[in-house]
Amino acid sequence: MRCPYCNYEESRVIDSRPTDDGEKIKRRRECLKCSKRFTTYEIIETFPLVVVKKDKSREAFDRNKLLTGLLKACEKRSIPLSELEKIVDNIEVTFQNSFEKEISSQLIGEYVMDSLKNVDKVAYIRFASVYRQFDDVDHFMHELKNLLKEKQ
Repeated sequence: MRCPYCNYEESRVIDSRPTDDGEKIKRRRECLKCSKRFTTYEIIETFPLVVVKKDKSREAFDRNKLLTGLLKACEKRSIPLSELEKIVDNIEVTFQNSFEKEISSQLIGEYVMDSLKNVDKVAYIRFASVYRQFDDVDHFMHELKNLLKEKQ
């Protein structure tokens, strides 16, 4: 960290503590050349995730929209809200850690289905039927057969 007084590039951290909002780390530093002290703030660098939809339009990732879709798929099922929030958290963290700025809605849907498959098979089928746009019973039966094969 460059000293604001003498521009020397090396300093040592004397004290570190989170700010009141918990979003930043406040650091007291001392220049190794002139011994003057100064304060720096460290924040986590994040970037907005952009969802690329099927029609190639783009919109900001909205975790509430994803959670709403999960809630609809899990309606009248005994799945705790905390479990659904955990799925959304895991998906969001996975995409943030991928360093991709644009994520396709299809990829998000696949992650949701993989997660639901492990939590509740009925919710998985409900979500898959909307996500994959089952237009007849044959598509529905095909997905059920695949699910049964995986179970065996």
